[in-house]
Amino acid sequence: MTAHTHDGIDWAARISDLRRADEINAGALAETADRLVGELPRNPVVVDVGSGAGGMSAALASALSAREGGKLVLVDAVPDLLSVAAETARTRAGSDRVEIETLHLDVATPNLREHVPPAQLVWAAAMVHHLPDQQSGLTGLARALGRGGVLAVAEGGLETHCLPWDLGIGSPGLERRLLAARDDWFGEMRATIPGAARMPYGWNVALEKAGLADVGSFSSLLDHPAPLSAPARGYVVDRFRRLVETVGDRLGADDRDAAARLLDHDDSAYLGWREDLYVLGTQTIHFGRIR
Repeated sequence: MTAHTHDGIDWAARISDLRRADEINAGALAETADRLVGELPRNPVVVDVGSGAGGMSAALASALSAREGGKLVLVDAVPDLLSVAAETARTRAGSDRVEIETLHLDVATPNLREHVPPAQLVWAAAMVHHLPDQQSGLTGLARALGRGGVLAVAEGGLETHCLPWDLGIGSPGLERRLLAARDDWFGEMRATIPGAARMPYGWNVALEKAGLADVGSFSSLLDHPAPLSAPARGYVVDRFRRLVETVGDRLGADDRDAAARLLDHDDSAYLGWREDLYVLGTQTIHFGRIR
């Protein structure tokens, strides 16, 4: 099987980064899964679309196991990710009460409902914005719901910050310039996706246009204050490195020089040695129910 993604990103190469992020996000993911699954009927069908490395897949499996079980279907266009997510979810399920299936499928397909049973919950985290037509993608996900089913998409929130304003080298505010440059890159990436269509309105409006009712949202907090544990510090270094690699020449020469020092393990300015790193941000979950 081959991977097909519309954004041209090699997601299989990012598995280690994704798994580290899942580890840092584990508490917030568990709270979200418990909240969503707790409102479902007995033995529900839950579909995790764009399951990535399986952080939320594992949280959903655990929540289902605690509520007498159900079926969890993992959907991804990247076989390597699908395999990792399934392994992670099965480990966390803890019992045979949760039936876990995998489906290798382009998540932009409008006929997802033809490949999965009617779902009581469809979950999609930070993947709809990678589809060519986000509104069409949401509509396709909504069509996979059974009567009374809920579509929940994690998109947006407050940007995660991890670094002090002044790092002692280069000009202060490097992280914010990196994030601004990343936003420019993202806009260009979306514009180059074949068949890309703009969605000039918010996620609540998009869910209503997808035919859903009782639309709402809530946010989960990601809060790891300084000083960080070793895994969390590694996450911050990985995140910083990925940002630098992503924005490339969008940074000025001085910022590129500072970033190189911050990522050099043998440099006294190496980011991983700092005791003042933190992780603070939110993830917003938008949801709606099929009538």
